[in-house]
Amino acid sequence: MSFIKDKVVLITGGSSGIGKACAERFGREGGRICITGRNAQNLEAAAEELRAKKIEVLSVQGDVAKEEDCVRMINQTLNTYGRIDVLINNAGVSMRAFFLHLDLNVIRQLMEVNFFGTVYCTKYALKQLLKYNGSVVGISSVAGYQGLPGRSGYSASKFAMEGFLSALRLENHSSGLHVMIVNPGYTESNVRNAALVADGSAQGSSPRDEKKMMSAEEVADHIYNGVRKRKKRVVLTSEGKLSYYLSKWLPGFVDKQVIKTIEKEGDLPK
Repeated sequence: MSFIKDKVVLITGGSSGIGKACAERFGREGGRICITGRNAQNLEAAAEELRAKKIEVLSVQGDVAKEEDCVRMINQTLNTYGRIDVLINNAGVSMRAFFLHLDLNVIRQLMEVNFFGTVYCTKYALKQLLKYNGSVVGISSVAGYQGLPGRSGYSASKFAMEGFLSALRLENHSSGLHVMIVNPGYTESNVRNAALVADGSAQGSSPRDEKKMMSAEEVADHIYNGVRKRKKRVVLTSEGKLSYYLSKWLPGFVDKQVIKTIEKEGDLPK
């Protein structure tokens, strides 16, 4: 029997990409799923697709940047399923612009979604997670441990999220709570199309070849196994693993490689 059978998994940003892939992966193993997202139409389309695959799923429309929406997401999950065993903080937004030209509201938006969204959902789900020795998962990025040029706000939000989750783990070291940080590396998803540029508008296209990246389904497999094994951190892709470990010992070298990698995207929008 699957370890997740009949357990409740709440996934923010569950209408596409890694979130949707996690909903299918955990649901396929018998988990009872709740997915959230800002766009009601996209969210319900994802839910119907999951139901067609015989996955039990609840969809709750809401914006993790709004504390009251996070409270409602948690309460609706509890009203429907009666418990929460796994919280996957996946909802996020990226950016692509040099800080010199950046509207500061872009950084505020990134912090509200990527950092405070994780804080709010974790806060209101925590008592349930502690009750059932559950798991809190944060979907971070290479930018969560390595600053990336043109991603100042994104890096700041992911660094903050990782610091929060690391502290949460230590505070609950004897409680049975499992806290896991996931650093996917470049993954095929819509996050780059929706990334914000200097004025706060969506980029609209990806500067990278999405087909050459790890698929969202592969990432979901790693997340599922990480929760099953109660890992503290999951770093994905060979490029991501190399940068993670070398950043601790050869930070100057990694900085140079990061700059070369980002330069392949061409000129960043001003």
